[in-house]
Amino acid sequence: EQRMAVPQPEWVTSEHMTGTSIMAVEFAGGVVIGADSRTTTGAYVANRVTDKLTKITDNIYCCRSGSAADTQAIADVVSYQLGLHSMEIGELPRVKTAASLFREICYSNRDALMAGIICAGWDKYEGGQVFTIPLGGMCLRQPFSIGGSGSTYIYGHCDATFRPGMTKDECKTFVLNALALAMARDGSSGGVVRLAVITADGVEREIHSGERLPRFWEG
Repeated sequence: EQRMAVPQPEWVTSEHMTGTSIMAVEFAGGVVIGADSRTTTGAYVANRVTDKLTKITDNIYCCRSGSAADTQAIADVVSYQLGLHSMEIGELPRVKTAASLFREICYSNRDALMAGIICAGWDKYEGGQVFTIPLGGMCLRQPFSIGGSGSTYIYGHCDATFRPGMTKDECKTFVLNALALAMARDGSSGGVVRLAVITADGVEREIHSGERLPRFWEG
């Protein structure tokens, strides 16, 4: 007797994806980075409080989008290599060194990886810096960068709102509003908004949970 195979639901076999809305902005004294907190396995929310702001060194963080496994592995490798590098040079590494390592790994393995990364931080040579390393392994410095599935909904808002020379608080508001708008539209983004400010003084982190998020038109 031949039995029909029971089809498994999508979320049983799908890869863990960080879904994602991520963002980073440069300001005079450093950078503001932010991300939502939803990790999906197909249509199933596998983790609603993911931390997508990953520490690389004391002065450099990355925002992860794409495959959770790929981006965690890449971040681990870059963190290890920069740890050795900083011991060799006797100081904190430069942000562009970290971005170059991300680019090298993502470009060399572009056919095997699904990773969209924003590398941001502060160093004493060039201050706050934001580098975007999208799918395919390009590396580009930008005054602000958005990424992940939710970013497609907010390009117009970000282009219209961003202006050079914003203060730290203005950058935090810019990131929070942009991520709240992306999370409202994108089914793969949601949860809480995690923010971090990286300056010469270190890292300040914030969590903005559901009831504290900005609300906009939801027609």
